[in-house]
Amino acid sequence: MAGRLDGKVALVTGGASGIGAETARVFAREGAKVVVTDVNDKDGRAVADEIGDAAFYAPLDTRSEDAWQAVVKQAVDSYGRLDVLVNAAGVPGRRPDTGRAPKIDEQDLEDWNRVMDVNSTGIFLGMKTAIPEMRKAGGGSIINISSIYGLVGSPHSAAYHASKGSVRLATKSAALQYAAENIRVNSVHPGIVTTGMNRDVNEDPVRAIPRLAATPMGRFGQPIDIANGCLFLASDESGWMTGAELVIDGGFTVG
Repeated sequence: MAGRLDGKVALVTGGASGIGAETARVFAREGAKVVVTDVNDKDGRAVADEIGDAAFYAPLDTRSEDAWQAVVKQAVDSYGRLDVLVNAAGVPGRRPDTGRAPKIDEQDLEDWNRVMDVNSTGIFLGMKTAIPEMRKAGGGSIINISSIYGLVGSPHSAAYHASKGSVRLATKSAALQYAAENIRVNSVHPGIVTTGMNRDVNEDPVRAIPRLAATPMGRFGQPIDIANGCLFLASDESGWMTGAELVIDGGFTVG
């Protein structure tokens, strides 16, 4: 049977784990050639090896424009084109040294910039670099992973919320700029998904209680829940969809 992404070439950032890794697997199962990228070389290569001949791994620090140019060139040199970009790489707002998210008056500029550089600037550089190749291919689909916290606030990390809010609006601007060229740009807004970023909280029987209580469907999301949404946006089934916010959150933002 034909796959939903037959003939397409996709580049996925943050592909070593979580949403990025599951999206790469789903895309390959549906017929795409996939470039798995990350800064975690060991796990990124493992994901590409698991996928097999339909994928390869390339290291990518999404904060570096030179690195972006190199990996997009590698994708096109290997597979002849680029049709889909999934910007899934991201970091949480919690400080690596303390494990907690500081309030604004406690936030230092270096830590603010760390979050913004990966979560916001990295997505800008990905779009900037991929769009010329998508133009050559006659169109494409860019999928930017934002968050429910790009839609609503919380008392926690202002840096994380600001970065994910910027993803939402940068997506809309890009969608308008490139709609006439058949380059579609949409954002995905996951709710509380169990990945390496928050597994410790989600699997804690006490700390998980308020998170589950805020999710009407009564369970945490899994990477496959988000990957399936990315599959729809990457496929021609969403061919008349751009600038949209695909919210996959078990009802978290409904109330």
